[in-house]
Amino acid sequence: MSEGVQFDNRMSDADALMWHIERDPLLRSTITVVWVLDRAPDRERLLAKIDRATRIVPRLRERVVSNPYSMAPPRWEADPDFDLAFHVRQARVPGDGSMRALLDMVQPMAMQGFDRDRPLWELLVADGLEEGRAAMVMKLHYSLSDGVGLVRMTRSMVERTREPEPDSDLDPMPDAPPVHLMSQAERFLDALDHERRKQADRVKRTWNALGESLAGVARDPVGAARDLTGALASVGRLLRPVSEPASPLMRGRSSRWRFDALRVPLAPTKAAARKAGGTLNDAFVAMVTGGLRLYHEALGANAKELRMSMPINLQSSETKTKAGNQFVPVRFLVPLDIPDPIARMREIRDRVQKQRNEPALPIVEEISSVLNRFPTAVTTTAFGAMLKGVDFVTSNVPGPPSEVYLSGARIEQIYGFGPLSGAAANITLFSYKGDLGIAVNTDRAAVPDPERLVECLEQGVAEVLAVA
Repeated sequence: MSEGVQFDNRMSDADALMWHIERDPLLRSTITVVWVLDRAPDRERLLAKIDRATRIVPRLRERVVSNPYSMAPPRWEADPDFDLAFHVRQARVPGDGSMRALLDMVQPMAMQGFDRDRPLWELLVADGLEEGRAAMVMKLHYSLSDGVGLVRMTRSMVERTREPEPDSDLDPMPDAPPVHLMSQAERFLDALDHERRKQADRVKRTWNALGESLAGVARDPVGAARDLTGALASVGRLLRPVSEPASPLMRGRSSRWRFDALRVPLAPTKAAARKAGGTLNDAFVAMVTGGLRLYHEALGANAKELRMSMPINLQSSETKTKAGNQFVPVRFLVPLDIPDPIARMREIRDRVQKQRNEPALPIVEEISSVLNRFPTAVTTTAFGAMLKGVDFVTSNVPGPPSEVYLSGARIEQIYGFGPLSGAAANITLFSYKGDLGIAVNTDRAAVPDPERLVECLEQGVAEVLAVA
């Protein structure tokens, strides 16, 4: 699963920014993935799979170590006290064993912060689901990987058949990553070297960009000035301070989460998207905005637009082998006052495309590096206020296209609950086989009646599917 994947020994500046602002619990970046299984997995087989995965993917055995005397991003270092038993636990779904009972059990686990002296992931195997089913829940910090990277990281734990692979087909168990405890002096010198290399690379890129700019000025002075003005305006849009939600309803914020899950068929969703000349993501966002329109109408609130955050993929041929996050979250207004689903999908398509074309997106690392220079309390207050002005987050994660198994158990459904990070709701789509699992994470202070919101979202789904 990690063949050819490069793991840096430091967080990126963007990940470090999200890591530091978690001093505010409302801004935690925790991902929680729920696999619903047709039966309980074989425990010994699963533990062996997980152990192998932690040896193949070094990040799963690494903790985050900061140097208080340096401005460099925190390091990833092997945990000298790594204990698989701490990270993998077992429980039984309480009550009637329903999906609702499972999600109620998972919510407190998702809301709790990580032990920052250990690797940033936990795994829970839960049996006792109705009809003899079980579940596996994986909780991990966003800095470990984005949603697409998560699929890649878990690939070594899943299998194509229910039966175990023959021993002859298995590679020898890899060695655990080496452990080296650096002294504070070593960390300080290493951080200085990191900053020196980063600044040298930045100077090189600046000179290259300056050379291109001067050549552009010589060729087309007016066009070059227009491009510069456009780039500066793009940075302004990306960092524009917006501290108030656009929704007149979903304004409260707390650290209390509520999980809900919907299943939607993939084929008719794609067919509906084609009717509008759009993508699966356009249809998904149209479903969500349709549901949010109905929710506001049901409660007598008038909202023409809401502010949505969406990750934009910046992966390129040069970075596709690098582990970690290669997405940039953008904030923009999406329409709520377009009842026709085809017209809504087309408008969403145009607005999303506009965001993908923002000139400032490729320099987010440089912007994050500057923000990390400010005291953490200042960054948390300023950046946190911007995040809390987001009404909802959407994300679209492509999962396995065919059926997979987990140590003898067939995976039936997959739901990926994204972090709120200050927003009122996070609604994440995870495709698997011919289904779409829609995971709904809401802030209980912003959405005190989640059952009604889910009903409205289901109606929003039906609106879009009706045009297929």
